[in-house]
Amino acid sequence: MLAVVPELPDIVVYLEALERFIGGRVVERVRMASISLLGTYDPPLGGVVGKRVIGFRRMGKRLVWELEDDLFMVFHLMITGRFHWRKRGAAVPKKVGHAAFDFANGTLVLTEQSSKKRASLHIHRGEEGLAKHVRSGVEPLEVDLPTFAKVLVSENHTLKRALTDPRLFSGIGNAYSDEILHRAHLSPIRLTFRLTEDEIARLYEAVRSSLEEWTDLLREEAGEGFPRKVTAFRPEMAVHGKYREPCPACGHPVRRIVYASSETNYCAVCQTGGKILADRALSRLLKDEWPDRILKD
Repeated sequence: MLAVVPELPDIVVYLEALERFIGGRVVERVRMASISLLGTYDPPLGGVVGKRVIGFRRMGKRLVWELEDDLFMVFHLMITGRFHWRKRGAAVPKKVGHAAFDFANGTLVLTEQSSKKRASLHIHRGEEGLAKHVRSGVEPLEVDLPTFAKVLVSENHTLKRALTDPRLFSGIGNAYSDEILHRAHLSPIRLTFRLTEDEIARLYEAVRSSLEEWTDLLREEAGEGFPRKVTAFRPEMAVHGKYREPCPACGHPVRRIVYASSETNYCAVCQTGGKILADRALSRLLKDEWPDRILKD
């Protein structure tokens, strides 16, 4: 099963937990186990030691810590980067550990479960340093319907690509786009230029309701603790990560489209009018035997 970068609901709940655990506290020590994590060298990493964490924000799929003296720490967890709250002075895990940030009340450990270390930390002084991380996508929970529609049809893409393009929409990735499109009863390969006003409105409502409901669910799961299960594959999901399992709406098996390291899950009955979308791996293997529609019983 393919892993997925933490998205808007996961990052919002992460930031809320960070506020509870380290908000207003001083960074006492930083222990770096993997120099590949650092994407900047000026200001130096040691410059954050002794500084108080005074705020948090989300920039797309990045988590930003604001510290005293106009310092900012920008974390991009990528696919398998995760934060863990541990007792003060906890060791950085071997092989998967990137760094540990010590506070008076405990230690925040950053790990990455991958042989290819892609998570990153950039340190900047001043707001202007954050500009390089801006992808300019609108916030899906803050934008109104007319603006959403304008952004959606600004380029002719498939709906899957449009929703996950950070230049268009902020914080939506592979997992929640699958859930959104299933809720909206829209095909992932439907072209944005061909959408009707009703379909755009339906998609807008699906974006808002899906992201709000998932944020609430993850928030409730974390409670007052620190998030432990940050994953894009959850039993409550309708289609994402549910290949061959029954669609909760119609009972037909969930389908997939695989391309490189990305997988799209959908229901042919609920989203494509019964049409089975070509999967690059299986359709190439089966060739003429590949079915293009669901056979009636």
